[in-house]
Amino acid sequence: MKIGIVCPYSWDVPGGVQFHIRDLAEHLIRLGHEVSVLAPADDETPLPPFVVSAGRAVPVPYNGSVARLNFGFLSAARVRRWLHEGDFDVIHIHEPTSPSLGLLTCWAAQGPIVATFHTSNPRSRAMIAAYPILQPALEKISARIAVSEYARRTLVEHLGGDAVVIPNGVDVDFFAGAESRPEWTGNGPADAGRPATIGFIGRIDEPRKGLPVLMRALPKILAERPGTRLLVAGRGDEEEAVAALPPEARGAVEFLGMVSDEDKARLLRSVDVYVAPNTGGESFGIILVEAMSAGAPVLASDLDAFAQVLDRGAAGELFANEDADALAAAALRLLGDPARRAELSERGSTHVRRFDWSTVGADILAVYETVTAGAASVATDERTGLRARWGLARD
Repeated sequence: MKIGIVCPYSWDVPGGVQFHIRDLAEHLIRLGHEVSVLAPADDETPLPPFVVSAGRAVPVPYNGSVARLNFGFLSAARVRRWLHEGDFDVIHIHEPTSPSLGLLTCWAAQGPIVATFHTSNPRSRAMIAAYPILQPALEKISARIAVSEYARRTLVEHLGGDAVVIPNGVDVDFFAGAESRPEWTGNGPADAGRPATIGFIGRIDEPRKGLPVLMRALPKILAERPGTRLLVAGRGDEEEAVAALPPEARGAVEFLGMVSDEDKARLLRSVDVYVAPNTGGESFGIILVEAMSAGAPVLASDLDAFAQVLDRGAAGELFANEDADALAAAALRLLGDPARRAELSERGSTHVRRFDWSTVGADILAVYETVTAGAASVATDERTGLRARWGLARD
């Protein structure tokens, strides 16, 4: 099958949607499909062979964050050229309502279109206001996918219609097979005297990722467990991130910068607890799935999407959103309870298998096959009708 996938966000500023699209493309290629991904990217950005650049993106405030999007006449021309050269059997657009390549592709494409909706925003006035503009494009979509029930709810409430829920995928074995790094774990078990390690991965300077909440909780954690280290991976202003901490607590924070996929997996295998203090705007929680895949006990804010991923607390602990005291108390309970951490690690490792690409990829392929079969059936019916109209119908 020839599959065209459209990424709305810039490839050179990685995030959950980009990782999902990359991993989906690689999974489909391994299965023997021909895949091309169209994405915004700066000229100097190294791209995988299956990614086609649609040009540089510009930063735009979107869903409580700043997304780097690509829109305009030049982008539209590149979309049309990509569609013409690709001659795809199916086109898979991610975030078709964002002012980027997805919407341009919806307008220009012909044939079967599958759309995946990632956004969870129950109060999006912009989406409601833009509906008259979006409607002609959305009517061309053959099948809709939502990455979670909350993304589906956003779609239903703002745009109408419905979607099948297929979660984001993860290569579970990649994370499960990673080796820990001694400098991130220390020697011996945390409960036998060595300092514990807490992990955080995310953009440092994006408030909704919740690092300020974790920083407010850190002094309380250090007061009861001196020597605890917080390992932070992600881009952003490191000095600003620790500015609110007491000077004596700043040494407990170790910034790792941007890490490779391999080091992300090794970090998750190394920490005693992974903390996801995100404050909102999350429709899924791919980092939670990655952490569970690596066997890390997970502590997350009680966002609806996070609670669903963590099986309502059975596969990970939850604390009250934006409550630093609740975060500190839950972290201290976990750090002091090796049996509970082992239980969460085991449950998470089992629960996470439903998010493996072997399952998620098969579900997405089933959607592709359904829409392409439907398109072929319609085309056959149209040809039969034309032959009958012109007296060419066969006996």
